[in-house]
Order: sequence, then structure tokens, then C-alpha cells
Amino acid sequence: MKWKGRQGSSNVEDRRGMSSKGLLGGGIVTIAVVVIGMIFGVDLSQFANLSSDTTSQSAADYKATPEEQELAEFSKVVLKETENTWVPLFEKNGKTYRYPKLVLFTSQVQSGCGAASANSGPFYCPADEKVYIDLSFFNELRTRFGASGDFAMAYVIAHEVGHHVQKLLGIDAMYEAKRDQLSEKEFNKLTVRLELQADYYAGVFAHYMKDWNLLEEGDLEEALNAASAIGDDRIQKQSQGYVTPDSFTHGTSAQRARWFKKGFDSGDMNGGDTFASKDL
Repeated sequence: MKWKGRQGSSNVEDRRGMSSKGLLGGGIVTIAVVVIGMIFGVDLSQFANLSSDTTSQSAADYKATPEEQELAEFSKVVLKETENTWVPLFEKNGKTYRYPKLVLFTSQVQSGCGAASANSGPFYCPADEKVYIDLSFFNELRTRFGASGDFAMAYVIAHEVGHHVQKLLGIDAMYEAKRDQLSEKEFNKLTVRLELQADYYAGVFAHYMKDWNLLEEGDLEEALNAASAIGDDRIQKQSQGYVTPDSFTHGTSAQRARWFKKGFDSGDMNGGDTFASKDL
């Protein structure tokens, strides 16, 4: 991705080096955190022993490595490009795009949806409309999931911003309304559709990166590889040796790559209705 020298977003909160301890308030954790924990095989029970109070210390003394600082600058540029993508698309559809914030943190963070650790992976919190990411995840993406390349990382951010798009369009509210109406198995199926739509929106973002001549050779393959690498079936096979489809929450590798590619090919924000689709 041609990102160096391009403007980064100002909608970033840099909390790196700040310590934050807190529980998910004893209440319901946003599905974004829970699902990420499930998909990456993370035990979120560790939060059960944390207090609901939050304590923080200044990040003034935090010294990022040059590699980490470059990732931070890269993430700011990607966020800016998502803004450049979604603002005109919303305007074209008679809507107003509300900018999400990107929160960079290390180890633990307190969000509007409760506390989370770096082990939760990147997530979007609809309560405060912020995307949270510990930049060390990008190393895990490369080493654990075998998804290398800068556009693999861009895909991750664009996917989480896709959840913000769902929030603004009212899709997230409709999804949450079904939580108490469906069995766990059926709600998991609905969650898969939610996540695949976020993959589609990430593909829409990539479509405009191509139109603006910001993609380099191999970028599309990097994003598709990343989408495939974090499919439910592949992760379950790697982590437990077998696959349990009823517990899928993000979709298979093939489904994730397919919906990203659909968004990439069309560039149409209205073309990714995974909830109505009979063929995922």
C-alpha cells in the first residue's frame, strides 16, 4: 500500500504506555470483544477477577520502538483513508458519516464496552464508537496466522471500521435486538452474517484504494490471505484439531475471503446484505 507521506487521521487516541485495569463491569460484554476472544481462542475469564474501577498512568514516558511507531503512523493513514472512503459514500446515500476514533493501547485498555486485554485482538466498541488495537497484534497476524504485508494490516483496521459503518446504518442495533430472541446456535449464525458484512465493507474500502492508485502489487492477495487466515474453520483446526460449525462466529476462511472480494469488486456500500443472502 502506498501510504508513506500521506496524511494520517487526527481521530486517534494514543494510550500506549498507559496501564488500565478494570472489569467488563459485571455486565454484558460487547459482542465485538467476545467474538474476537472466541475466534482467537482466548479465555476472557481472566477479567472476572478485575475491579470495575479503572486506574491509569501517564504515557509520557512510553518509548515506542521505531518499528512500532511506524505501525502507529501506518494505522493513522489507514484510518484517514477509511474516512476518505466512507464520507462521500454516506453523502451519496443521503447520510452523514460520523468519524470513529482509533485507540492505540498496550496490554490492557478500558473501553465504553468494558475492559479488554491485548489478547482480545482488535475490536470495535459501538458504545463509544471507537476501534481499539494493540499494535503488537500485527506481529501476531504475521507470525501466528501467517498473514503478512501492510495491506493485511489495513484489512484488519478496515474490518473494524466496517463494524462502525454497521452501527451508523442501524444494522448493529437490529442485530443486538435479536440477542435474547435466538438460541446460542442461531445467534452465532447471525453473528457470522454480521462479521461477513464487515468483511464486505473492508472490501469496499479496498476498492477505492485501488481506484485511487494506492494499492501495490500483491496487496489484494495480502488482504485475501488475512481474511482466510482468521476464518473460524482454520483457527479451530489449528487450535483444537477439529471444527465445530455451530460455534462459528466469523465465518469460514472461504466465506470471509469471498465477501471481502465481493466488496472489492463492487465498491457498492449497499451491495453487502449478508443477512438476506441465501448463499454465504
